[in-house]
Amino acid sequence: MAESQYIVVHNAHQNNLKDISLKIHKHAITVFTGLSGSGKSSLVFDTIAANSRRELNETFPSFTQQYLPKYGQPEVDRIDNLPVAIVIQQKKIGKNPRSTLATYTGIYSLMRLLFSRAGKPWVGYSDTFSFNLPQGMCPNCQGLGYVDDIDPDKILDYNKSLNEGAITFVSFGPHTWRWNRYAHTGLFDNDKPIKDYTKEELDTLLYAPQQKLTNAPKEWRKSILYEGLIPRIKRSIINSAEGKHHQKAINEIVNHHACPVCHGTKLRQPVLKCKINDKNIADVLQMDLIHGLEFLQSIKTPLVQGIIRELSTKISSLIDLGLGYLTLDRNTETLSGGETQRIKIAKFMNSSLVDMVYILDEPSVGLHPKDIQLIKKALTKLRDNGNTVLIVEHNPELIPIAQYVVEIGPKAGAEGGRVTFNGTYEELLQSDTLTGKCLRAKLQFNDHPRQYTQTLDLNHVTVHNLKDVSVKIPLGVETVISGVAGSGKSSLMQAIKDQLTEPYIDLSQDAVGANIRATPATYLDILDQIRKLFGDANHVSRTLFSYNGKGKCPVCKGKGVVITNMAFMDPVIQTCEACNGKRYNDEALQYKYQGKDISEVLNMSIAQAIPFFAATDKIEQPLLNMQRVGLDYLSLGQSLDTLSGGELQRLKLALQLNQSGKIYLLDEPTAGLHMFNVGTIIKLFKQLVAANNTLIIVEHNIEVISSADWLIDVGPKAGRYGGKILYSGRPIDSLKSKKSVTGQAMLEYNERRS
Repeated sequence: MAESQYIVVHNAHQNNLKDISLKIHKHAITVFTGLSGSGKSSLVFDTIAANSRRELNETFPSFTQQYLPKYGQPEVDRIDNLPVAIVIQQKKIGKNPRSTLATYTGIYSLMRLLFSRAGKPWVGYSDTFSFNLPQGMCPNCQGLGYVDDIDPDKILDYNKSLNEGAITFVSFGPHTWRWNRYAHTGLFDNDKPIKDYTKEELDTLLYAPQQKLTNAPKEWRKSILYEGLIPRIKRSIINSAEGKHHQKAINEIVNHHACPVCHGTKLRQPVLKCKINDKNIADVLQMDLIHGLEFLQSIKTPLVQGIIRELSTKISSLIDLGLGYLTLDRNTETLSGGETQRIKIAKFMNSSLVDMVYILDEPSVGLHPKDIQLIKKALTKLRDNGNTVLIVEHNPELIPIAQYVVEIGPKAGAEGGRVTFNGTYEELLQSDTLTGKCLRAKLQFNDHPRQYTQTLDLNHVTVHNLKDVSVKIPLGVETVISGVAGSGKSSLMQAIKDQLTEPYIDLSQDAVGANIRATPATYLDILDQIRKLFGDANHVSRTLFSYNGKGKCPVCKGKGVVITNMAFMDPVIQTCEACNGKRYNDEALQYKYQGKDISEVLNMSIAQAIPFFAATDKIEQPLLNMQRVGLDYLSLGQSLDTLSGGELQRLKLALQLNQSGKIYLLDEPTAGLHMFNVGTIIKLFKQLVAANNTLIIVEHNIEVISSADWLIDVGPKAGRYGGKILYSGRPIDSLKSKKSVTGQAMLEYNERRS
């Protein structure tokens, strides 16, 4: 094979990579696998993708380059025959309440054009149908489709007077400056309980618009405008930056409901009178993709057939990737990382560009084994169109798509970074590598599931797409809820939360208040202890070892990176050139503890830090818990915003170990884990159940499912085509159930290994 038929990497030494040199086949699918933290992402994303993007940007004139993302020079001698890289990661789409599946994919722009040309009666051009523009949006909710009303009963104690603290909302306590804006007006008797106010007094306190006061007492400054409590809280707290600090308090007082004027359609009433085949544009946006496509194909107007063809192509690509259950008006904030990644893949399915290198980050995340077959078809099509596909992946259901596999290892962190296998998938199956052994192993079913005596009974549940579901959830055992993406698993979990009367431990994939300054050391609350060790050992103030305080690098202010915000793109993050990402200034770095400076300690993996801090129980114990949840490959100072949803969930679990009699709720905790690491988590789950806890887990990983005590299978398909209980019982018995989608997937998995 000619050299030009390979991407050739020479001596890659980015992060933990040990001078890796290898050839990667072009116009083929190559999977990169290995333990979590072994160096896969360092090779694929931080070296190959970063180099391609950097060199592409350098082809533009200097004037244009200043507006492009900046990618540093990866630590690699050179890469030959490197195509332009398109990176498709799991990042969730930004939290914009106006962004929907239809707007994000460009479907909405075409839909607006369709209705402006074929809708009757004619109401205006394309912009008239936009809920994001003044000419189309509902004036009451400004095109959001919902309104937030503050419940007066949640901000007032009617039995108290203003002097006694009748205003209960945060920052309005007696004698605060906000309280003065009511107590110093002269409008109210400050000693009279709110329940004794006249209707006029109560309306003035709660709803009065901004106004100047006449005859106010001397304490009231004439320049100040009076404003009722509710408009004031909306304006100065909820709709301002301050709202971020009071989110919990805001959630307790606000009722979030559909706009009473547009009824959630987001559009002005005249726009909704324009219809095609008796459907207005809001009706169509509320359809799922499958029904949306049927609607389009029912339109016979010759003038718009070109628009319909383009719309059909976009929607069909999404349906082919198993997303047909999503509605066009689905807010992008509610999409999972896996759904977002598939939407991005769909965008490239019909691209006429060839000779690109598509780089994907665990496209199997959030997918049931049945869904993975759809991803396989899509990625095969990308390759067959003349492209190279590189996939970082752990899932034994998706790895077989590879023509070639590169395994990085042998372990994680400093003990990884080497190529332990490079060959075909068939050769991997015969190999003695960690992944080869795991791929050959059959599922280990739980032959002796724990018996339960109590259940949580759900009766006639109709949350979201659940179809009058009744099911018993065993307590005191490990139960897995499974089913294809969108089948109703999360809805069932929500019904469980609604039914639980006792406190439970919710370990969802939501962020942990993670920002660029948050690290495992701060989250585990051990950084103060580490700073104390440094301070005591060197007889200096411990504040010198805070990257948020005295010790911070003056350039990056302790972030370790410099962030450039881009107007229409993700922000660009570059390592700080002043401290080389260490976060600290030179003064802090001159002091050592056991031969290491503070930056070197924070760069240690948790596995390395355990023996290093063995003499300090307050530090060692939280680190051992991190090891138990399989996160010992993370470094102490790694930013939490680099962690996957599964990693964040296991991080939360590390703080909740050693408990008894609790109910743990988990959502795909194995996301981002190699098959070998999954064994660690399965063992931990067994220990938690043995300690008299209940585990209820939403999961697709069939190793976790097979080892559980109980399985509840939801389906058969997604959205309105799912929402039924297909099976409830022991996992091993689901193999005999033709109705159980998960049972059949496990049966096929074992048959392929027999």
